[in-house]
Amino acid sequence: MSAHELVDELVEGTDGVVLVSRTSDLRAGFAPATGMVGYSLRHRGEELLGQRGGLAAYRERGSTFGMPLLHPWANRLSARSYSVSGRDVTMDPERCPVRLDSAGLPIHGVLAASSFWELESRNASEDRAAIAARLDFGAHAELLAAFPFPHELRLEAELAGDTLSVTSTLRCTGGAPVPVSFGWHPYLTLPDVPREEWRVELPVRTRALLDDRGIPSGREEPAEISAGPLGDRDYDDLFTALAEPARFALEGGGRRIELEFGEGYPVAQVYAPRQEQFVCFEPMTAPTDALVTGQGLRTVAPGDTFRAEFRLRVMT
Repeated sequence: MSAHELVDELVEGTDGVVLVSRTSDLRAGFAPATGMVGYSLRHRGEELLGQRGGLAAYRERGSTFGMPLLHPWANRLSARSYSVSGRDVTMDPERCPVRLDSAGLPIHGVLAASSFWELESRNASEDRAAIAARLDFGAHAELLAAFPFPHELRLEAELAGDTLSVTSTLRCTGGAPVPVSFGWHPYLTLPDVPREEWRVELPVRTRALLDDRGIPSGREEPAEISAGPLGDRDYDDLFTALAEPARFALEGGGRRIELEFGEGYPVAQVYAPRQEQFVCFEPMTAPTDALVTGQGLRTVAPGDTFRAEFRLRVMT
């Protein structure tokens, strides 16, 4: 029996592929035809991703849970209109799958639960289990109505021992540069451990000051947060400079979860509402609202690619 394998399963009416590491008793589930969302991360049979409304709510309403991709922007934008790479864009919810927050701001991009992903490869060996999926953004008019920059996305999830690596590659397939401002939103949790006892480590240096909508004001302040219990603290903070290595951690109950930002992710949103049983360390390729402000926004030239990676490690 191999140390790693791939298992197909049906979850809430959705097809899933599970990457299995027997050496670490770790299982990571992804749903390629439902946004390529990471819907489960189970260690020794216990779920480490916050489920909230689960796959059904994600599929029906785009309600985030687990570990979703936020593309082509992470977090929210301050307006439905933006100008970048020579294009003036106004998003019409009647023409594109944009979601709006309670203040009417576009939030979390347009790929929530997207069925446009195609599973490209699946491999399992003694050393690892991996899948890769592809989405041709430029082939879908409703997506281009919100983000008129043709490109191709490729996602690869690889489980090797105790570490899940997620790599996102964007290739510009059109004639105009593609702005890069996507991110991921992992909901991490520690089952059967009181939230106030969760120990967190935040390798951050600078915090953006936000307005009451969660939009950066343009000002920043130094941030140095000592490792320690989460207690009754809550977070909904954007950190614009990270320490090296950028290794966030959640620990408790004899288990430690590390999320390390690799290449391509210079910015982090940390989200931990006091009333919820999860902490989100969100890898972001650009600050919140970068499509509107241009701050920290990079672009990919025609024919070029952009690659970003983060790693989740589960230890005892």
